[in-house]
Amino acid sequence: MKKILSWNVNGIRACSGKGFLDWIAAEDADFICLQETKAHPDQLPGELKSIAARDGSPYKLYWSSAARRGYSGTAIFAKREASSVTTFGIPEFDDEWRTVIADFDDFVLVSAYFPNSQDAGARIDYKLRFCDAILALCDGLRAKGRHVVVSGDYNIAHTAIDLARPDQNEGNPGYLPAERAWMDRYIAAGYIDTFRHLHPEPGNYSWWTYRAPHARENNVGWRLDYHCIDPEFLPAVAAAGIQSKVMGSDHCPVSLELDL
Repeated sequence: MKKILSWNVNGIRACSGKGFLDWIAAEDADFICLQETKAHPDQLPGELKSIAARDGSPYKLYWSSAARRGYSGTAIFAKREASSVTTFGIPEFDDEWRTVIADFDDFVLVSAYFPNSQDAGARIDYKLRFCDAILALCDGLRAKGRHVVVSGDYNIAHTAIDLARPDQNEGNPGYLPAERAWMDRYIAAGYIDTFRHLHPEPGNYSWWTYRAPHARENNVGWRLDYHCIDPEFLPAVAAAGIQSKVMGSDHCPVSLELDL
């Protein structure tokens, strides 16, 4: 069994002071995808430059850091070495380092930080171009007979069940009709939201705003973080979960277990 974890840490240096390394040690995951790391590797403290798995072997650390320091950034930590590691190769997305794409031979793992569409949809066009690039990437890999896992912060609550107060959030970023329509298209193309596939029940969220008092305590949240796979990979899915009790960010980690 292989465990993949994904977490928008909202600043890895801040998160590291809130139990991040203890979480890694406790989980002993095979692959860890991070988003919004907000740091270049040369800005990291020593304890984040070399991270060991439970057996003492070092994780392979694959970083993608934004040109603007303190902004965006993604990473993948893996127990085994990738055969290749790339980004999109599309300047407008690579400049914000929104992806790490690692080929582990039996599947391709993408750590993706989807753009926020921002107030009044100020970046919705940029976001939808990113979404379309993700779909094209997945389709291209699938056409070659490859399996793909896109893990990360999609910044989209797909349907009304994916946020606590859908009516009040109509027209807000992350729940715009165009964003939800793209997710409809992604799912219609065959890609599977693994958590929702296994857990149709309401009340499961992965992000709670810091702006509203007690939002997390009262579970007034959004499900923005996903592991999505190609349909041919579905037989390998053993479990998917949300670690809502893990603190350290306004997001919590989400998990996927694969029987490979």
